[in-house]
Amino acid sequence: MIIVLAEVESSLEAIESLRGALIEMQQASRAEAGCHDYTFLQEVGDPGRLRIVELWESMDALRAHFAMPHMAKFREALSAAPPKSMSVKLHELGKQLEMPS
Repeated sequence: MIIVLAEVESSLEAIESLRGALIEMQQASRAEAGCHDYTFLQEVGDPGRLRIVELWESMDALRAHFAMPHMAKFREALSAAPPKSMSVKLHELGKQLEMPS
């Protein structure tokens, strides 16, 4: 299982202008084979900061995601309102654990 954790620093205005593209990207990505989760989160204390959490079955599923038409469309929308900064980290998850009681 692959988890993608991204942090995007932008402006509230830019995020609002991207809201439709964010919703479309989230919905289309969640419908992809191998996607277990794809979520955009806007920070409460800093609404100009987005976090993206993605959970993929494999690197092959993630690579296929990058080739999807909705990914190209999202990149185009993002270029119209580019972020101030973005960091993306990928991690390979091991065994899932239960919460201790």
